[in-house]
Amino acid sequence: MFSGERFVSAAGESGPSAAGMTADGTAETPAAVPGAGMVADSGGAAGPQSRTTDIVPGPGGVMTDEVGVVTGDLTLRTEYADGTVTVRVQYKDADEWYVVTGTSVTLADPAGLDAVHGVAVGLLNRPEG
Repeated sequence: MFSGERFVSAAGESGPSAAGMTADGTAETPAAVPGAGMVADSGGAAGPQSRTTDIVPGPGGVMTDEVGVVTGDLTLRTEYADGTVTVRVQYKDADEWYVVTGTSVTLADPAGLDAVHGVAVGLLNRPEG
């Protein structure tokens, strides 16, 4: 405790303080702070999330549900929403996204999104062929 430090308890009593403790060794009453511990309106930890990486698929390209095989410079996006992970691709800098065939599956824990994205990139990015 620094010399001259004082606290005021919830009952209005004052005395020396150290690390949130009162002089008699009991913890101080925490102050109510509106919104403390709340997640901003960003979807929270289980809300929609995604990871994106530019890839170059190997020979044969990437099979999609909507348009069949896509080849060339692509962007791969792994999305998590409502307990499901989906891998999509688009031609680099295009507007349209296509679901990679067979990649919409249940993911119990959104913390696994990075691992799923890493596996998808590892399987589909083959710039050397």
